[in-house]
Amino acid sequence: KMQRTAMNELLAWKKRKTRLPLLVLGARQVGKTWLLQEFGRNHYAQSIYINFELNEEMRQHFSRTIDPAHLIRVMETIYFKINPENTLIIFDEIQACPSAITSLKYFQENYPTYQIVAAGSLLGVAFHQEFSFPVGKVEFLELFPLSFSEFLRGIGETQLADLLQNPYDPLICDLRSSYISHLKDYYYVGGMPAVVNEFNNNHDYNLVRSVQLRLLKSYENDFAKHISSSQKLKIDLIWKSLPAQLAQENKKFIFKKLQEGSRFADYQEALSWLERCGFIYRIKRITRPALPIKAYEDDKAFKLFMFDVGLLSAQSGLEAATVVGDDKIFTEFKGALAEQFVVQQLKTLPKVDIAYWISKSGQAEIDFMIQTKGQVIPVEVKAATNLQAKSLKYFREKFNPSTSLRISLANFEKQTDLINLPLYMIEQIPTILEQS
Repeated sequence: KMQRTAMNELLAWKKRKTRLPLLVLGARQVGKTWLLQEFGRNHYAQSIYINFELNEEMRQHFSRTIDPAHLIRVMETIYFKINPENTLIIFDEIQACPSAITSLKYFQENYPTYQIVAAGSLLGVAFHQEFSFPVGKVEFLELFPLSFSEFLRGIGETQLADLLQNPYDPLICDLRSSYISHLKDYYYVGGMPAVVNEFNNNHDYNLVRSVQLRLLKSYENDFAKHISSSQKLKIDLIWKSLPAQLAQENKKFIFKKLQEGSRFADYQEALSWLERCGFIYRIKRITRPALPIKAYEDDKAFKLFMFDVGLLSAQSGLEAATVVGDDKIFTEFKGALAEQFVVQQLKTLPKVDIAYWISKSGQAEIDFMIQTKGQVIPVEVKAATNLQAKSLKYFREKFNPSTSLRISLANFEKQTDLINLPLYMIEQIPTILEQS
């Protein structure tokens, strides 16, 4: 059975005395609906579920008035008596009813005891449209594809996932080959719930790939449904170019590879749309490694990653034999899957900003810079066990960071200011930093 760490955040929200309505953001099909319904099932006496894309009647009620007193009476007439203490109200696909988003402000101001969670696949886009968004009246929770440890739990390897909770346990080193074997599967399967379920049920890589291709097709249909045809062309070009762009030695996104003469300005809107929908992660270059890294970002120089490593494998046409067969996958495809995997795991960590750095001369490049717990940490990614990292050596000599991370397939080892971290232990970064 699927277990999501985001459930802990929902429980913390439920316990708070002064909670605001909660908006769950994330790309389509990352499991928002399942998570909220599971939350209602397991932690409330009853829950009301309204999908605004499918429920025309409720959409009309919310379009007519956003007065919470009236809306509560409507819900009680259609569903059942609401006890604010033990009823969860779920608004799904809320972007299909903009007035429902606006209503959250009034629920918060006038009926703060009502427990309301909302989700929407294109909510990031909805923020930027012309209607009253309840700024400061809602909380946010971002949901991503399953992390590696969630994947392990999803395929029944709970003990392996639990073991990772204590990075210093020597048993992790003893079980290294098991972790690497599952890591290869994760590179191919990724973290989309429907794909992980398929893999768990059948362990058939061909069936896994067909589910992934179906998902990719549904995303492309989304592009067509929600945007103008001129923007759709640009979105398609960016989306389809991701594997080739990431396979380059220098992974900086190059617009000229989309169409001759293309510039950043031509694609800015399409890029923002993909980013707001959660389909891509834009990791910007920083000019200097100082706090806060956002102040030093260059908006026009960035790497683009897909939001799921399995979908990147599918989009790249990588066959199962290539990915899970031997260890070549860790050295070929120029480490693109390794970097994609690292970004995907870093994204699931709380309060971590991600960028990358290149020296002025261009001779040294640090794959990722992360800002967490008041420090800026260089992160070098090695696809296999080779730990030669000239750029990291240069960076450490020049800036003398208190902590540096070298992520590879080598075993966990902590030196004074350098941590060797296996790829499958990225989620343990907060724990390791706390204990350093």
